[in-house]
Amino acid sequence: MKTQNYTYNETLAGGQTRMRSLLWIGVLVVCFVSGGATCARHEAPMPFPPPPSVLTDAPSIAELSAVVNRTGSVQQLSTNTATVEVLTMPSVPRLSATVNLQRERRFRMRASLPIMLGAGMDMGSNDEVFWFEVPEGMSKVLYYADHDQYKQQLNRAVLPVDPTWIMDALGLVQLDPATVVAGPVLRDDGKLEVRSIMQMPDGIYQKVCFFEKSAGYVTDQFLYAPDNRLIAKSSATNHRYYDEQQCALPHRVEISLTPAVGPPLAMKIDIGSYTVNQLLTDDPTLFVMPQTASQAVDLTTLSANVAPPVGAYTAENSIATPLRGTMR
Repeated sequence: MKTQNYTYNETLAGGQTRMRSLLWIGVLVVCFVSGGATCARHEAPMPFPPPPSVLTDAPSIAELSAVVNRTGSVQQLSTNTATVEVLTMPSVPRLSATVNLQRERRFRMRASLPIMLGAGMDMGSNDEVFWFEVPEGMSKVLYYADHDQYKQQLNRAVLPVDPTWIMDALGLVQLDPATVVAGPVLRDDGKLEVRSIMQMPDGIYQKVCFFEKSAGYVTDQFLYAPDNRLIAKSSATNHRYYDEQQCALPHRVEISLTPAVGPPLAMKIDIGSYTVNQLLTDDPTLFVMPQTASQAVDLTTLSANVAPPVGAYTAENSIATPLRGTMR
């Protein structure tokens, strides 16, 4: 397959609006959706029994991170009982879904969309690249990027985060005490709040996390760009405790991304059940990027000439502001 590199202006002239619509659907379901699609609406899942209490009333950052990082024992997750709803695209029907993921960067999703949207999607990641293949007319287009190259230009990228960040939203977040600058602090709503920093090529990113105060699992995450724009957030509920791994994973997740270019997008994922530390397929090409699309677009080229807007989404109007309180 020939890889075609398009400049931003060439892609814009070719219909960027259509591409973005496919792009946002693709990226936000990248870790969640596969299989068929249905217009049927489902009732909310019954809540699982509450996880056991393992934290003191005022845990230290070392105690909290020890509990949070139990998710490190989850190396693989598979499900074929998920449904996805794109909240900012009400015309897109609820999708039935399957997903396979393996730390740190490996996942694969295949999705069959409703007939009016054409053929199915193929989305995934391996240690070197991430991709999503989407229908465009009677053919397919493959959008892809090298992880490290894409990380160099997140401040002006079409996507605000590397899609593997979404894996944290599934409950696999890790908490490094060395990066924490504030917290844990008990919030008025009873949750614990922690603020961390991450050094990236374009500056310092700030991450705010809320945790359930007794069981120690993450409930909310907020990611801020170096200019304090809120670029990604997630909210996780309906946690199930996995006794063998001694950690809780959410079975309902809502995610919102606010890119520097294009509209924001929000989606909700419900997961019926997981298989933990076992993949539901033995396909040797599970994490190999497909090579059958008629066109291939390098996202690092696509976003090369895009400048972020000024004051598009500031931290002041969000639920959590970065670096509020005492810094350590």
